[in-house]
Amino acid sequence: MVRPHRCKQEEAPVSAIRHALSVKREDDFAQWYQEVISEAEMAEESGVRGCMVIKPWGYGIWERIQRLMDDRIKAAGVTNCYFPLFIPLSYFSKEAEHVEGFAKEMAVVTHHRLIGDGKGGLVPDPEAKLEEPLIVRPTSETVIGAAMARWVQSWRDLPLMVNQWANVVRWEMRTRMFLRTSEFLWQEGHTAHANRDDAMEETLRALEMYRDFAENELAMPVIAGEKPENERFPGAVGTYSIEAMMQDGKALQAGTSHYLGTGFAHAAGIQYQDKEGTQQYAHTTSWGVSTRLVGGMIMVHGDDDGLRVPPMVAPHQIVILPMLRDNDEDEALLAYCEELRKALVGQTALGETVRVLLDKRPGKATQKRWAWVKKGVPLILEIGGRDAAGGQVSMLRRDKLWTEAGKANFVGMAKEDFVARASAEIEDFQASLHAEALARRDANITQLSSFDKLSAFFSDDKRYPGWVEVEWSRPTGAELDAVVQKLKALKLTMRNTPMDAPAATGTCVFTGKPAAERIYVARSY
Repeated sequence: MVRPHRCKQEEAPVSAIRHALSVKREDDFAQWYQEVISEAEMAEESGVRGCMVIKPWGYGIWERIQRLMDDRIKAAGVTNCYFPLFIPLSYFSKEAEHVEGFAKEMAVVTHHRLIGDGKGGLVPDPEAKLEEPLIVRPTSETVIGAAMARWVQSWRDLPLMVNQWANVVRWEMRTRMFLRTSEFLWQEGHTAHANRDDAMEETLRALEMYRDFAENELAMPVIAGEKPENERFPGAVGTYSIEAMMQDGKALQAGTSHYLGTGFAHAAGIQYQDKEGTQQYAHTTSWGVSTRLVGGMIMVHGDDDGLRVPPMVAPHQIVILPMLRDNDEDEALLAYCEELRKALVGQTALGETVRVLLDKRPGKATQKRWAWVKKGVPLILEIGGRDAAGGQVSMLRRDKLWTEAGKANFVGMAKEDFVARASAEIEDFQASLHAEALARRDANITQLSSFDKLSAFFSDDKRYPGWVEVEWSRPTGAELDAVVQKLKALKLTMRNTPMDAPAATGTCVFTGKPAAERIYVARSY
């Protein structure tokens, strides 16, 4: 493949356009990301390091993700439940490898009461120290494993498949909203099976569910594959992921699925009596996605005017903006807009009823328009008194925002014509976002045949180089550690070995041995 000059999307000539954001992606991608979140009113700081307040627009997107994902989870025969936020420390002590992977990120509760310090403040009451410290849930394998040990007795109880929507806490040192926060929201599926084959089938089913969801609901192209040994979930036998390319060329791990073997079952005592009456240990899995998907969506689809939300997860797919004048004509204008809203909610797009908001708030139409532009609403309808009198609408499509002359790209048409084509516009918007992101990703994956070429490729820190695909011998132990350290020196990580990649035919770029498979290397979040 041709080495890309820069990983970014095409734009209209910048000299003709005054964008809604003060920071452009190519100038400072990290600052641009923060400004998108702020200007789109997605989230804000909470006063606790690494924790965020998710505002209505950001949470509305998460609710859409949650609802659509929950439908997929339940369709696979998985049932929802809930487990405690607090987990006894002794539960983690049973799984040494697992606890070691999370030990530095665990928040610990040691007291159950506060008392006054005599100076107007509060301190833990020494008399209220817990007999056993409690861990604020970083993940739930241990507590769910304890429950499974109670619930599974016979082969008839398998497979046992549960999921919970919850918050978790991992005390991150470097935080960024939606991408890496001390507290985040997620779903975590946990299953127990009679044998390895059934458990692996479930592991890969969940991986495919995530891949398909990212592609079709989030319009986010991803590559599904197995993580290398050093990137496995603590205690897992195998970890699989979906990896997405952000507009700065970095990789984002957007979802994971783990085959845990029988290790967690041994630690928790998850045993069942098979058909022959013999006691066996169950094979378990876990899999999850989080609010990190929202951050990925921002970095894949956002532009220099703010967010662009795929219609599948947009709380509102169409926003109607009446140009109110605070006079007697407003009543007739609002009646026209309400009639339009009712006509649109009778339409379907992408398999659901069209979601429409009539924004009746006072204020200048131009200011409200740009607020919705920055929020990324797919279609904005701006309607004035003349439009209402003439049965017209003016449509602004978020992915076709500008004319070549740098003007807002409004398209006028009869109200009936827009109602008839609204579904097609929404569906085309969804498809266009995916096609744009896919073309950008594929243009920025480069195949290299040696470590020297790989090192040279990533030598310029000021360039967004994308990903590199190489062949490797799948080393293990000390040999793998050496590879990891060589990449770490270049600020690189191995992402995954793609499930559908062609067979390796050359030599490993790291060891010089015959290659076993292909793997992606990139800078990452």
